[in-house]
Amino acid sequence: MTSKTDEALGYEQARDELIEVVRRLEAGGTTLEESLALWERGEELAKVCRRWLEGARARLDAALAEEGGAEEGE
Repeated sequence: MTSKTDEALGYEQARDELIEVVRRLEAGGTTLEESLALWERGEELAKVCRRWLEGARARLDAALAEEGGAEEGE
């Protein structure tokens, strides 16, 4: 479940934290409980990043469609 704090994260913040989570998981040396908590956090951060990217894609698609409509109307 994504918290309100996560929703306020910018893409770069979420991406950077996700990179750190992955680095810690790959480094090992954590307990099973810590690893599970890191994994869950990584999943939440990945969702935040995905929402930002989907939003950016929608904005880009809308801008391209608008531009294409303007060219057809000329």
